[in-house]
Amino acid sequence: MTNADAFNGGPVALLARNNIDLLIQALKTAGYTVIGPTVDAGAVVYRPVESAAELPEGWGSRQEAGRYRLERRMDKALFGYVAAVQSWKRYLFQPSRTLWRSKRTVGGFSVHTPQEPIPRYAFLGARACEIAAIRLQDQVFIQCDYPDPDYRARREAAFTVAVHCTEAGGTCFCASMDSGPAVRGGYDLALTELLADRRHDFLLQTGSQRGEAIAATLPLRPASEIDLEAARAGVATAAASMGRKLETNGLKNLIQQNQEHPYWAEVADRCLACTNCTAVCPTCFCHTTGDVIALDGQSAERQQRWDSCFSLDFSHLPHGAVRSGVNTRYRQWMSHKLAHWVDQFGEFGCVGCGRCVTWCPAGIDITAEAAALRQAVEGGG
Repeated sequence: MTNADAFNGGPVALLARNNIDLLIQALKTAGYTVIGPTVDAGAVVYRPVESAAELPEGWGSRQEAGRYRLERRMDKALFGYVAAVQSWKRYLFQPSRTLWRSKRTVGGFSVHTPQEPIPRYAFLGARACEIAAIRLQDQVFIQCDYPDPDYRARREAAFTVAVHCTEAGGTCFCASMDSGPAVRGGYDLALTELLADRRHDFLLQTGSQRGEAIAATLPLRPASEIDLEAARAGVATAAASMGRKLETNGLKNLIQQNQEHPYWAEVADRCLACTNCTAVCPTCFCHTTGDVIALDGQSAERQQRWDSCFSLDFSHLPHGAVRSGVNTRYRQWMSHKLAHWVDQFGEFGCVGCGRCVTWCPAGIDITAEAAALRQAVEGGG
């Protein structure tokens, strides 16, 4: 399916901007906690929202390598920003959670697994690249020999309201990864913001029976072919204005066949190994477990938490760290995303959201580094 095909087939209608709050209230009435974009500390973040008044109306984001700032737009777009600081990953794959707890008893100890209710989240404003990232994480945590029960339960309970992108940011390259800017499935409802000639509407598509049930409660109007063409034109504009491009042709073999190239040392001179890129990445899934024991020795618990391949302890074995140098850690991260992931799952592990570029304090750009390696190899450097 191409970006243009995303609007072919399936029921579509128009939802007025003034009725977005009715959508939020319908989701809440259906028992969902609505997670949406809101402005906090000078950035767009995903947080629980109670009404449309909390959405980032009139805000856009300017992003470049190592740079992020919000700017006022000339219109009142609700989804005029490019990408929030972090993705929806934290609501499906928790940053930390307790796997089990134990207590000392007379003659031994007892172990129990915490039983917490699975939250029912409605993700409002999920972009195409983010939905593609969720699909990749589904491969890791569900479509495997040992599915993660917590992730699977959260995923099955989640409701997704997607948003087609009609403009791209400076660090976006989803078109290179064939993951956007149009949303191609994986949603319950999808919105396209239409702003022109004093109008402010949303083209609404349904993608599931759950989506149809919510849409049936909303005051919708028929959508015309002109409305569909406006949506297609907006997505085409976004696809043509990507701030970055990643040349993927032959990239897997290029990386895997040049693991000892001097290039890796060059990028390591700039990399701080701060783990920012893995923290904001919507597809990174590395995690570790550790035990926390009370000082009196009467109780303990085992915790799972996010980890990063940039951490020195990540590859630590009894004889020491396997990847002691920053060059080997950066090589591992980039090689996994753009090469080894293909061997594991049949596709790249990057969706082109650009977060790793934006939030790298050193301004390291994965698209530029892939091009630099290609140039170094093909140029004999």
